[in-house]
Amino acid sequence: QVQLVESGGGSVQAGGSLRLSCAASGNTYKSTYMGWFRQAPEKEREGIASIDAVSRTQYADSMKGRFTISRDNAKNILYLEMSSLKPEDTAIYYCAADYGMGTSLGKNAYRYWGQGTQVNVSS
Repeated sequence: QVQLVESGGGSVQAGGSLRLSCAASGNTYKSTYMGWFRQAPEKEREGIASIDAVSRTQYADSMKGRFTISRDNAKNILYLEMSSLKPEDTAIYYCAADYGMGTSLGKNAYRYWGQGTQVNVSS
C-alpha cells in the first residue's frame, strides 16, 4: 500500500503560481505511476497530469502549458507546478498512485489517493 499526503495548497490571485507537493510513504519501492487530479464543486474529478517511474509524463490537453508534473524518487515526493492560475482552477487537488507501468489520466486507474489540498484562485 501507498500513503499519500498533499501540501502546498492555498489562496492566490489570478495570474499567480503555486507548487503542490505529495509525499508518498509505505510500499514505494515498487514501480509506481502517479497523477494529479482536481475536483471543483459539483464537478467530476478530472485528471491533470500523470508521470511514470522514469518521469515520462502525460497531460490533459486543457492543462498543457500551465501545469508541470515532476517527481523526486529519492525523496518519494510528487510535485505539481501551476502558473498563470485562473479562478476556474479553484478546486481540491488530489494526488494518486498505483503500481505498474505507463501513465494514466483516468481516476479509475488509481487505488491510492491523498486527502486533497484546497486551491483558491481569486480574480
